[in-house]
Amino acid sequence: MNVLLLNGSPHNQGCTARALHEVATVLNNHGIETRTINVGIKNIRGCIGCFKCKEKGQCVFDDLVNEVAPLFEQADGIVVGSPVYYAHANGGLVAFLDRLFFSTSFNKTMKVGAAVVSSRRAGSTSALDEIQKHFTICGMPVVSSTYWNEVHGYTAEDVEHDLEGMQTMRNLGRNMAFLLQSIALGKQQIGMPEMEYGTFTDFMDGL
Repeated sequence: MNVLLLNGSPHNQGCTARALHEVATVLNNHGIETRTINVGIKNIRGCIGCFKCKEKGQCVFDDLVNEVAPLFEQADGIVVGSPVYYAHANGGLVAFLDRLFFSTSFNKTMKVGAAVVSSRRAGSTSALDEIQKHFTICGMPVVSSTYWNEVHGYTAEDVEHDLEGMQTMRNLGRNMAFLLQSIALGKQQIGMPEMEYGTFTDFMDGL
């Protein structure tokens, strides 16, 4: 099993990176491979709704999104980390996630998703909600912990002193490992759930 970790911070060794490292360490200890990609340092533009990805099989803007797409397809789970700016996730990260999820047509059902945020003081829960919506529209189980998945601090060293935050990250890693292993076992013994497709409510009939 393997998990893809996305660092949405422009600071590769900052607070978000420290939180993701704590999660990755626990996953590794449970025999799960991890790979971290730094998204926050890239210049990522937003989706323009051109729908060219439906024709080309990839986003029309050939950047990190298209590089990560096959890694996401192969991964059993994904952890998305972001700093909190003005009570929301990093704008570049959100643009990346919008395009990554919209431009990829592979089935994401039962891939496990987790969001991690770092903030100096507040705005963290709204940022968590913003990231997690990418998972819940795709049939992806969302991993929780013993508190909201957040750490606090202004520097990576501050995060080290957020003992409850570090504990939350470790418990998140444990819960994610358990969920990944449980889903793998369920696929073997029960099979994947049957999904219904084809119905799309657009209200174009005026009712």
